Amino acid sequence: MSANLKYLSLGILVFQTTSLVLTMRYSRTLKEEGPRYLSSTAVVVAEILKIMACVLLVYKDSQCSLRALNRVLRDEILNKPMETMKLAVPSGIYTLQNNLLYVALSNLDAATYQVTYQLKILTTALFSVSMLSKKLGVYQWLSLVILMTGVAFVQWPSDAQEPDAKALSAGSQFVGLMAVLTACFSSGFAGVYFEKILKETKQSVWIRNIQLVSSSWEPSS
Repeated sequence: MSANLKYLSLGILVFQTTSLVLTMRYSRTLKEEGPRYLSSTAVVVAEILKIMACVLLVYKDSQCSLRALNRVLRDEILNKPMETMKLAVPSGIYTLQNNLLYVALSNLDAATYQVTYQLKILTTALFSVSMLSKKLGVYQWLSLVILMTGVAFVQWPSDAQEPDAKALSAGSQFVGLMAVLTACFSSGFAGVYFEKILKETKQSVWIRNIQLVSSSWEPSS
């Protein structure tokens, strides 16, 4: 049962990631009359949905009791402002990263973006080694080298592309590439930073996610 659940979760994750990229790319390149939606608005809506999902999960962990939910949120969020502020760093980085992904998908095709964005695996590994003192085996380093090689081949210019198309798209492709590379580094650092905080406390990941979203709203409130 656990093995089936593991593979089911993997399949859902692959479907969700792929469909998200294709949907974002389509929405950013669709030609229609009127102004296009703001990427910042999409990021805010996504964070609102995320915090709603986390609150529901905390409600479930509290035996579906509103009183227990209020007590947990008050004790862990309102009464611990310093714990929430610790997550201001990864919260700001995640906000920047999510906006950069829209910039990247506006200037890169979905396949190039998807492959290049996998460099976050490399940056996460490097930050894990430097910040969490993790040790990687030979096969893990070899896998990272293969990943970098694959990304380099994807970015290699194709001779089949017409010169006029190259000249017209060179600037936008550079912007998209810089955006996705910056997102890779920010994703790696924020992910490892968040993992380090989770290991230092006994709070659930749902509470920490609520604190993460709340800390991104505090400066503007």
